[in-house]
Formats: sequence, C-alpha cells, structure tokens
Amino acid sequence: MIWKPIQKDPESYSKRPNLLDYAKTAAAFSWETVRSELDGLPGGGGLNIAHEAVDRHADGGLWDHVALQWLCSDGTSRAFTYGELKKQTSRFANVLDGLGIGKGDTVCALAGRIPELYIAALGTLKNTSVFCPLFSAFGPEPIYQRLSKGDAKILLTTHGYYRRKVEQLMDRLPLLKHVLLVDVADHPDNGLLSLPKLMAAASDTYVIPPTDPEDIALLHFTSGTTGMPKGALHAHNAVLTHYLTGRYVMDFHPDDVFWCTADPGWVTGTSYGIISPLLHGITNVVDEADFDAGRWCDILAKRKVSVWYTAPTAIRRLMRMGIEPARAYDLHHLRVIHSVGEPLNPEAVVWGVKAMGMPIHDNWWQTETGGIMIANFPAMEIRPGSMGRPLPGIESAIVRRVAKDAVKVIEAPDVQGELALRPGWPSMFRGYLHDEARYRKCFVGGWYLTGDLAKRDADGYFWFVGRADDIIKTAGHMVGPFEVESTLMEHPAVAEAGVVGKPDPLMGEVVKAFVTLKPGFAPGDALRLEIIGFARKKLGSAVAPKEIEFTPDLPKNKAGKIMRRLLKARELGLPEGDLSTLEDSR
Repeated sequence: MIWKPIQKDPESYSKRPNLLDYAKTAAAFSWETVRSELDGLPGGGGLNIAHEAVDRHADGGLWDHVALQWLCSDGTSRAFTYGELKKQTSRFANVLDGLGIGKGDTVCALAGRIPELYIAALGTLKNTSVFCPLFSAFGPEPIYQRLSKGDAKILLTTHGYYRRKVEQLMDRLPLLKHVLLVDVADHPDNGLLSLPKLMAAASDTYVIPPTDPEDIALLHFTSGTTGMPKGALHAHNAVLTHYLTGRYVMDFHPDDVFWCTADPGWVTGTSYGIISPLLHGITNVVDEADFDAGRWCDILAKRKVSVWYTAPTAIRRLMRMGIEPARAYDLHHLRVIHSVGEPLNPEAVVWGVKAMGMPIHDNWWQTETGGIMIANFPAMEIRPGSMGRPLPGIESAIVRRVAKDAVKVIEAPDVQGELALRPGWPSMFRGYLHDEARYRKCFVGGWYLTGDLAKRDADGYFWFVGRADDIIKTAGHMVGPFEVESTLMEHPAVAEAGVVGKPDPLMGEVVKAFVTLKPGFAPGDALRLEIIGFARKKLGSAVAPKEIEFTPDLPKNKAGKIMRRLLKARELGLPEGDLSTLEDSR
C-alpha cells in the first residue's frame, strides 16, 4: 500500500512543501549551505543554539510574534513573544552567572511543562552551560543517578518535587551547588533559592559569550536495560540538524502553529519541543497537562495547529477509544502530522487518513543522533510501515558485522541487517559522559551502528525490523516483533500488541504476544484462537504467535515505547532492570 503525497500538485497550493525534489536536493546538499542560513554570534563569536532560536528573531522583526503559547492544566494560558523570551532567557543566563555557573557546567531541570523549564533551557544555552532535562515523574533514585552522573551544579525544580524527591538526596550530591525553586517568592531558610526573586533582580540584557560549535550544549540520558543510564552529549552544532529537519521534515512555514506533545525530559521534547520550531520563528504550543483525548483535539482545533508531532502511543490511544477527530472538530488548519518514539504501525497510518483526514508521517532517530535521520517527507509518497528515506546530508546503510572491527554494506534490497549511519552529521552525539569505552564501541568500520535491525527496499525506503536484542529466533526463523505486532493490530479487536520470544526446548523460542483489546471486546479462548488464526493466515505459521495473553495495558516508557524487554522479564521471572523511565513509575 502506498499513499501518494498530500499535495499532488504543489504549484496549486499556497504552502508548497519545502522539500519538493528529494533526489535533486540530496545530490546538491551541503551542511555548509545550511550553516550559511543561520546568523552565528555577532562579531564571529561562533554558533549558539539560543541565539539562533531566540535572539536573532527578537532582533530581526519578530519581537512581538508569539514564540511560546503555554496552556496551563487549569485551562488558563499565557503567550510569550520572542521579545519577552529574549528578556527572560537573558535574565536566567545572568542568574547563572551570578551563581558562578559557566561554560560546561551542568544545569538540570526537574519540572513539568511549565514556562520556567523552557526559559531555563534556553537561558542555560545562552550562558554556555550544559542543559540536562529530567522526567518530572522520576522517583528519587533515577533522579540521583542522573544528577550524580551528570555532575549537576544547578537543579531547577518546584518546591513539591524538592520535598518529595530531592531533599533526601542532598547529602549524596556534593557537586550540586544550588537548587532553584520556581514557585516560592523568597529564599527558604535551608539554603534553597527562589528563582522568581533571583530573576526579578537580574538584568534582562545579556551578551552571549563566544561559543564554539563543538562546545557541549545538551546532556540527554537514555536508559539501558540494566545498570546506570547513559548520558549522551550533544554540541551547539546540533542546531544545523534541528534547523534542517524543521524545514524538510516538519515542513515549517513562517505562519505555522506547531505542537510537539513530547516532554522535554525526552530528547524529542527538547530538540523539537523547544529548539527546532523556535529556529524557524514560528509559534510553539506547549501543553502542561497529560494526555486527554478531548483536550488534545480541542487544542488542535482552537489553537489552529498546522503541524503536529506526537507519539504512536497517543495515536493508538485515540484508535483504541474509537475517536475520529476530523469528524467532531475543525481541523482545517492541520496540514501535517508526524509521529516518533517507536515505529508507527501501518494500521495507524491508514487510520490517520480516515480519522484525521491525512496520513501520519513516521520518522526515525535516536537520542544519540540528536535529530531526525530518516523520515517520510510531506511531498513524498508514504509507504505505511516504512521509516521513510534519509534526511539530505545523512548517509545510511544496512550492514552486517563480518569481524570485530569491520562491517559489510548490504547492497541488495530487502535484506535484513543493522541500520548504520556514516558519522559526521552535526547533531551526532559527541560521547557518553564518563564512558568513552562504551562510546567507541558504537562505531565500527567507519559507521555508527544504531543497534536497530532494518531493511531497505529497491526505492531507498527503510523498514524497521526491531532492536537487535528484540529479535526472536524460532525454529531457524528470525522474527521481528514489529511485523507481528502490526499484523495483530489489523484484527478488529486488537488495540495494541507487544511481542516477545519465549524459550522453548524444541524451537529455541516461540513467539508470544501480549494483546490489549478495543472497547466492546472481551478476552476469552474463542477470541484468542481467532486472533492466532488471523495472524497465521497473514504471517504464516512460522512467524505468527503461538501464544496470546490478554492484558489491560502494556508497559511503556514515558516516551510511549512498548517495553518489550520488561514483558519478557516478567514472563520469565527475570530481573526487570532499570525501571526509571516506566510510564507509571514513581
């Protein structure tokens, strides 16, 4: 199944896609040209993300244009113009200066999607310190791990989070110099600091220090299956990828209203919930509240969102609830929908056409890549289930390891191997903090190995198969969980599915599926056999699940990814490993 581009005749539309000729653009591409479209710091002072995202717009004619449209969970809202954002971020940079925090020092934020978080992120980048966002739902131990491993000097948080989650950790964090509380009017007696009081006393003008493009700007922790989380470091030069993907993938135009539903505690919420839209001088919607189907549809309609970036888990929730927003809400402003977090099942792409009036564009990237690497671009045909094609400037391949330090590129189409990227793109992570050996292992034979298995078809579209450690080996067959999950979701009773391999003495492993049902369907043996038969007809007996277990919910991390390794650990009674990013962990 192939969906042709939404805009079949771009010349007849007022908003022509920014990327019209993929092959021509990719052939002529250079990162130097992208760099020339950004200002750089005055006087040749280098490249700073905050300058490009805020100050150059405030000083260049967008002073009164809304940069952030913040929606409070209580129904109120507040708009921040680029001019106000410049002043507020300058105040925060001056606060950091006054506290002795400077280049290379880590500033962490533990807060919900509140304005202070966004101001702190950009103010930290102005100050040339390193910004590190934390999930507000983390419990004390994962917070400690990240503050400790990240060498945090400053923590911005709320009084409530401090009391419940941080106060007990203070004796174990000797490097943490100050805790800034966003919601107290005066400095508490125990050494905590009131951010409002500090901001009120700080100047709203700030000269950004010289910033080398390779200066570290962002620290994002990504959780492993066991042990401590990994801290991926990204440089200010990542702004080139954020800018380019905003243009070609998100397809930003000057009057767009953009909404990214991701929390900044996840890399998407920083790269595309803060940086990328502001680089293009558009209005960025920020919603403080958690997922609520009615609220989300209302935001899309009332805020006239034109570009929406969300996660497969949210899309599947809407599917599961039987909601078709295009029928009940005025979504005529909505032009493009994107999805990220885990591969988007083909059924969800088809649902987008029916329920939203347009297909949903999937894309692929990782915390380590810093920005989108492979995407379904708005002016290209969509092949449901495909990750799309590489961003211009990105060289990607399917490889097979042939020695400890060598890989072979697989040239033939539709052959499974490991997805690899040629190093050197601007947002590539510059290291794992305090773990150089682990970082070096990611690069083999001149390629960055992603750990994802994929295939490339004859037309250059990439197709996700699964994480290398998720692949199921059953009776000599290599089964990718994503393929099985997507097929199960085609059954009218199935809302979501998570697939793992279960050890079997005869077959090595058998495929087991954990299935969540749509409203109106009840679990039972008859339905179980019906779904197994449906899968066998679609996939064949070798690939289809041998066992199905019904469950009201699947474990997901806070980015919405189904945690297959947790399903497997619980099935086998094994240690569950790091649960800090589990969706309902506290």
